[in-house]
Amino acid sequence: MHGLTIRALLVSLFMTIAPGCLATQEVVDGIAARIENDIILLSDIRTLSRYQQFLDGKSETDSRILDRLIDQWVVRTEADLSHFPHPYDAEIERDLERLRKSFASPEQYEARRKQSGLREAEVRTVVASQLYFSNYLDSRFRPSVQVDSKAIEDFYASTVVPQAKARGQEPPTLDAAHDLVQEALVQRGINEQAEKWLKESRARLHVEILLDGGSK
Repeated sequence: MHGLTIRALLVSLFMTIAPGCLATQEVVDGIAARIENDIILLSDIRTLSRYQQFLDGKSETDSRILDRLIDQWVVRTEADLSHFPHPYDAEIERDLERLRKSFASPEQYEARRKQSGLREAEVRTVVASQLYFSNYLDSRFRPSVQVDSKAIEDFYASTVVPQAKARGQEPPTLDAAHDLVQEALVQRGINEQAEKWLKESRARLHVEILLDGGSK
């Protein structure tokens, strides 16, 4: 797997056949970080950087992307150890379709993908990985998130109503918005618990950062 997958190979060899001769080209993929007995490669950073450019037209610094990849390593390792099921193809296709529809047109999607240097298979790999991570975190932390009616009412009054008015729209009633508000608060609770867990988990890891300066 490309991109987000932590690979154990340092050197990738590519054979190219030129007219009249056989040429061997070595492409050395540097190590960005060591985590326990595993590694994150510079190519992993490059792939996630291109994916961010594909989505937003810009990407974070290499050091910030590496930080995200370390978090993803923690989530993947825990999910794999617990034998958490990987998403079905239908789930991946559903999220890919949502991604495509987030662009103005299929043509814009293709143009941005090609401009970022991503292959369609790489987009699918990143989407599948993100789905695996989010499903695991949801399964792990959702049961412990509690949202009461007061929190729903406060969020509705402080966020839903002002946002609707700012768009010149009539705010939905509290009853109509109840389920969406509740889910938004549950997701916020999951994120808060996941961030705390990741911080605690990373404190127990042996991580050696080899990325030079964290700049692009």
